[in-house]
Amino acid sequence: MKKKILVTSALPYANGPIHFGHIAGAYLPADAFVRFEKLKKSDIIYICGSDEYGVAITYSAELAKRSYKDHVDYFHNINLNFFKDMDINFDHYSRTTSKFHIKIVQQFFLDLFENGYIEERVEEHLFSENENKFLADRYVVGTCPKCGFEEARGDECQRCAASYEAKDLKNPRSKLSNSKLTLKLSKHWYMKFDMFKEKLNVWIKDKDWKDNVLNFSLSYIKNLKERCITRDSTWGIPVPLKGAEDKVLYVWFDAPIGYISATVEWADKINQKDKWKDYWFDQKTKLVNFVGKDNIPFHSVFFPAMIMGQNVPYKLVDDLPANEFLLLEGRQFSKSDNWYIDLSSFFKKFSSDQIRFYLAYIAPETHDSDFSWKDFQNVCNSELVNKFGNFIYRTLSFIQNFLDKKIPKISEMQEIDKKFLSEINELILKIDEAYTTYKLKKASNLIMELATLGNIYFDHKKPWALRKESSKLNELSTTINLCIKCIYALAFTAYPIIPKAAQKIYNMIGFENLISDQNFKNLNITEDKILDEPKVLFQKIEDNMIEDEINKLNKKEENLKSFEKLKEEITYEDFSKLDLRVGKIISAEKVEKSNKLLKITVDIGFEKRQIVSSIAKTFKPEDLIGKKVIIVANLKTAKLMGIDSQGMILAAGNDAANLELPFITIQDEGSIVC
Repeated sequence: MKKKILVTSALPYANGPIHFGHIAGAYLPADAFVRFEKLKKSDIIYICGSDEYGVAITYSAELAKRSYKDHVDYFHNINLNFFKDMDINFDHYSRTTSKFHIKIVQQFFLDLFENGYIEERVEEHLFSENENKFLADRYVVGTCPKCGFEEARGDECQRCAASYEAKDLKNPRSKLSNSKLTLKLSKHWYMKFDMFKEKLNVWIKDKDWKDNVLNFSLSYIKNLKERCITRDSTWGIPVPLKGAEDKVLYVWFDAPIGYISATVEWADKINQKDKWKDYWFDQKTKLVNFVGKDNIPFHSVFFPAMIMGQNVPYKLVDDLPANEFLLLEGRQFSKSDNWYIDLSSFFKKFSSDQIRFYLAYIAPETHDSDFSWKDFQNVCNSELVNKFGNFIYRTLSFIQNFLDKKIPKISEMQEIDKKFLSEINELILKIDEAYTTYKLKKASNLIMELATLGNIYFDHKKPWALRKESSKLNELSTTINLCIKCIYALAFTAYPIIPKAAQKIYNMIGFENLISDQNFKNLNITEDKILDEPKVLFQKIEDNMIEDEINKLNKKEENLKSFEKLKEEITYEDFSKLDLRVGKIISAEKVEKSNKLLKITVDIGFEKRQIVSSIAKTFKPEDLIGKKVIIVANLKTAKLMGIDSQGMILAAGNDAANLELPFITIQDEGSIVC
């Protein structure tokens, strides 16, 4: 009996459009894994759906002047269309507003409640008399209780970085109406997650997960506490208890249960209503949750604890291949900051296979990776065009032009042929292992290694020369037949990443059915069948195509007034650790082999310091002598170009060739700057 595999990807929040960063993190890796397992005829299903509740949605819907339902409908459809453009092939894509979801979530709550894992509390919360409702922190603004900043957010002050509860704000008011808020008693329910510490530790300690996922989860469990799981709202899953009117469950509580409800809906859709139980109640099922790193604790701690508290034996996650983040030209994707790629424009120029391959090639599996337009061009041209596409086209063109359009039969093999075939099979096994262990980046590299192997073999055997000698025709037949076997292997191993190109290859070597219908292990070449004329799989990406996209980003950056995005906020306590002093420059000289560094000696009153500073493009050494500047005096010594630098000189500017130094004219050397 086949082992069942259930694959999920984190439910995307229906509060905005997803982007390539999301695809690289949780969706392409899952889709590729599922496609490969289906080629092997595994019993596997891929489940996902839109996450459609929560305060972020109600707040943004109100700002957009849409009903909550219209708001989530809008983004559900946008994201679903993007998934289709990307060829992400779910077996079922649901949504948490589905009728199937409510019943299961409420039963989850009731089991936990009846088993003593949930307790009721009455607490004070902020209430708007003007709007006649309790307001969550996202709706609240007020005076920071720490530093007095009058426009502090409901959960954190953007000036001093203090964290607090919204009710701790002074003079709290509504973001929407600016009306004053009062404190009012409200009933809420807390889940005692700390009761699951021991069970979670025992369950998780033997997991063969990435080190960062496992270590983060164990650390999280160590500090696990009870957590409120309800909100005052009408948009969400209603709390199924008397006295809980206008109370809904927190979105993070109901969202992962969406994996189960979506599977129930899938079973109903295929008219096998109990089929979902074959996956969720069978402990031999392999459950794999693909998520981004920001979703780790919800899948490794909270949801498993919720399942442990149930009266029915739901399956716990087996593998949690959490990925890091994908950046865009060194910065986070952000629609609000105007730093994103316009998808409608993208798909007019480039194919889904190109972006799928590139995202696999730079997959952020162990650290953040960066989408660069120039790198996208280079990878697509060097890998897909020059290696992959070139080998396939040159082989099929040779058959078309010199072998009567037919794949020749294999004849006696020489050692080089046997070695080639053996290396093909070895690479297939390595690619299989890469997919099976969720190493998409490695799989993409191995596929290109297979294409390179084919090109080297083709060049070494020189079929164009073999065809001219009658005594070499059998060797020619073997050479081309083995090249086709390599192409067959390329089609199947590349299918999970570039499915459209793989299907074209499969058809070009004589097959008429879908590649997904074929069993990967049954290698059966269609010898002597007349092949159609080969097609070019990938067009070269020209410089002007990329320059257009880079210019778009540059314009977006100009629209941001060329200001660098603020770094992470720090506290006053952090800032007070800096020791800023006035220093007088007594010598300065250029650093050998550097066009931007100066070695400067600064007198700070009680001692002299050597500082290496990146100001050579703006200032001549002789112009600095005698000037008083501000330095960071307690910075740990660092080596720059092999020279000790005992501090930092403060300067301002947008680039190294256009800097200003804040010169001091009155204060003595060593004076404190505050």
